[in-house]
Amino acid sequence: MAAIILDGKALATKVEQQLSKRVETIKQHTNGTTPILATILVGDDPASATYVKMKGNACKRVGMESIRLVLDKDITTEQLIAEIQQLNDNPNVHGILLQHPVPEQIDERLCFDAIALNKDVDGVTSLGFGKMVMQEFAYGSATPAGIMSILKEYNIDISGKHAVVVGRSAILGKPMAMMLLNENATVTICHSRTQDLPSFIKQADIIVGAVGQPELIKGEWIKDGAVVIDAGYHPGGIGDIELSAIKQSCYAYTPVPGGVGPMTIATLMTQTVTAAEKHYLEY
Repeated sequence: MAAIILDGKALATKVEQQLSKRVETIKQHTNGTTPILATILVGDDPASATYVKMKGNACKRVGMESIRLVLDKDITTEQLIAEIQQLNDNPNVHGILLQHPVPEQIDERLCFDAIALNKDVDGVTSLGFGKMVMQEFAYGSATPAGIMSILKEYNIDISGKHAVVVGRSAILGKPMAMMLLNENATVTICHSRTQDLPSFIKQADIIVGAVGQPELIKGEWIKDGAVVIDAGYHPGGIGDIELSAIKQSCYAYTPVPGGVGPMTIATLMTQTVTAAEKHYLEY
């Protein structure tokens, strides 16, 4: 039997329709004020510029506004933090996104952690991560939070299942593992130093590819009936997992493109709207 396609693009469209209604409610309560997402792009990396543009377009689709800050690639950590602090202090800005990666002279972690917790709608701060792990309110890191929304939408059972996350980045692999753990999965984290990676993947009921290497995870390693989440995207429209080899044998999978990516942006929009609701509607 063919696997279920976990259609992130369709879900993102559904989420945006719901967000448009929530934005209208905010406008009605504030005489036309809309949620505002501020995006910060450092340098002129074409891929990063494209991602920022996509996020700006998503804001327009749901009736939000965006402020786009483009900073020189030679900016210092201190200068970038000063720009972030201005946005923290601006009551009209409800969410702040610092596009990753930043040029190498910048201390990215220091800059992420300069973002105010109530405006950390991309879920990148250390404080937000800690609160999420402890199951206190925080905006989750956007990609893993988007993945959790996909699993929920398609009624994928997580509790008691063995989830294997391949990748340990601060904004994807680690928060992904903790979100799955909070939903009662048994979680194994693998990475570039893991010995005998196939043996771990073969045990997975849920496999998340978040390692950033094209088709590193081979289809023959994945057991029949597994749920396959591919968070990678590389030139040629391939991800971190050899999806072509498992489409008939797994239970469900996220396509590349059209799976995880659209829900990352939809989650960012959702969390910005929530931040605006907390600011204006006080609930």
